[in-house]
Amino acid sequence: MPSSAEELAGLLDLETIDVNLFRGTQPDTLLQRVFGGQVAAQALVAGARTVDDALVVHSLHSYFLRPGDTAVPIVYDVERIRDGRSFSTRRIAARQHGRAIYYMTASFQIPEDGFDHQDAMPEVASPEESVDMGELFRQRSPDNAEEWLREWAALELRYVGDSRPGGSMPSTEHPSQARLWIRVGERLDDEPLLHQAAFTYASDMTLLGSTLVPHGMHISHPKLQSASLDHTIWFHRAFRADEWLLYDQVAPSASGGRGLAIGRLFTREGTLVATVAQEGLIRIRR
Repeated sequence: MPSSAEELAGLLDLETIDVNLFRGTQPDTLLQRVFGGQVAAQALVAGARTVDDALVVHSLHSYFLRPGDTAVPIVYDVERIRDGRSFSTRRIAARQHGRAIYYMTASFQIPEDGFDHQDAMPEVASPEESVDMGELFRQRSPDNAEEWLREWAALELRYVGDSRPGGSMPSTEHPSQARLWIRVGERLDDEPLLHQAAFTYASDMTLLGSTLVPHGMHISHPKLQSASLDHTIWFHRAFRADEWLLYDQVAPSASGGRGLAIGRLFTREGTLVATVAQEGLIRIRR
């Protein structure tokens, strides 16, 4: 996976191969299937390449259909659903080997003024006071720690805490909750789409793990079969993905082999910039 901000930006810079048709490269990875955040971020960039520069993405809704092959590029086919005066809608199909592996519908809007309010950011420890995720992974899975650190070297993560029994954030209202700080480790260019795409890439890393908090397992547990099923992001306000962002995650339900997680993304100053929702497979291998 990308080891630097430069490599991450390169991964998100798609090749135009025809009208509404783009190709995304694959990173050097040990993963057995394409990382969901990668295909979502590349699909977002493909859709954005077909709308006027004045429009900014405000929401994306997507389904993961098949595991992606890390050995071949991904082709992104953009369908221009609608172009209005304020909004444009695109549907993006990601394909490999002649089959769709992922679908996204994205909506873009010309920025405008209007009503404005937001939830308050929770009081949490700062990134400097929080636990480095690499160290946490070394404790939980020492045999795989170096591989994990190599795969996600472009990102920095600091773990604030969770609501597991005996954890640092006990909660009767939310038995399955986790919080962490996240950012791209090096400076990115100023293009807003790059920052939205970079967070889209990172948003799939930890969200499904929050559904396992009260169950005594982690996402890489050998007895767990896990996969993202669908993924939605609403972008509320501008932000930089290379500055610390609080990813406040709660999983209101797990049942039927699936877990639902919702995440709120705050800047360090307390501005709510995005909301994420994901349902994923969390099946015990029998």
